[in-house]
Amino acid sequence: MFIAIISDIHDNLWKLNTALSQLSDCDALICCGDLCSPFVIDELANGFKRHTHIVFGNNDADLFRITVKTRQYSHLHLHGEFCELEFHNRRFAVNHFDYIAKPIAHSGRYDVVCFGHNHQFEISDIKGTLAINPGSIMGAQFGRDGRKYVPSTFVIYDTAENHAQGYRIDSDSGEVLRVVPDVA
Repeated sequence: MFIAIISDIHDNLWKLNTALSQLSDCDALICCGDLCSPFVIDELANGFKRHTHIVFGNNDADLFRITVKTRQYSHLHLHGEFCELEFHNRRFAVNHFDYIAKPIAHSGRYDVVCFGHNHQFEISDIKGTLAINPGSIMGAQFGRDGRKYVPSTFVIYDTAENHAQGYRIDSDSGEVLRVVPDVA
C-alpha cells in the first residue's frame, strides 16, 4: 500500500496540483495541515479521489468553512489536530507540529509519525519509528531572517517495505524529481 504525505500547502494550488498529479497511484493521502483557505479542500478532493486524511495546522484560519467543505466529500476525513491511522498493520500518528510529533515518535507507540510546520523536508528514524516531514508544498520557509525559497516537496510511503521516498517539484520546469538520498 502506498501512502502519499503532504503538508503546508498555504494556498499554492499550482504546486499542489503538480504534486497530486503524481500521487494518483497512491492508495491514501495524509495532509499534515496548513491548507490555509477553504478552497484548498476542493482542490484536494478533486485532485485525489481516494481516502484523504487531514489534520489542522496553525495557519488554517477558517476552520468552520474548511470543516463544512470537507463534509461535502465522502473520501475526505478531517481529524482535528491529531489522528491515529492504520494502513496494512502500520500504525500512524499525524500532527502538524514538529515539536509535538517528535516526542510522539520517541514514544515508540507508532511505526510512522507524520508532521509538517517548519517546512523542512525530513525522513528520519527515531528509536524505530519513521518520522516523516514531507516539507512544504508552498515552497517557502519563514523565520527571523525573513522568507526564503525551499523546494516544494512531498513523500510517498510504502507500507510493505516500510520505506519513505521524497520528491521535489523543480521550480523552473515543474518536473517532479526524487529527493536523494532516500531513507528506509
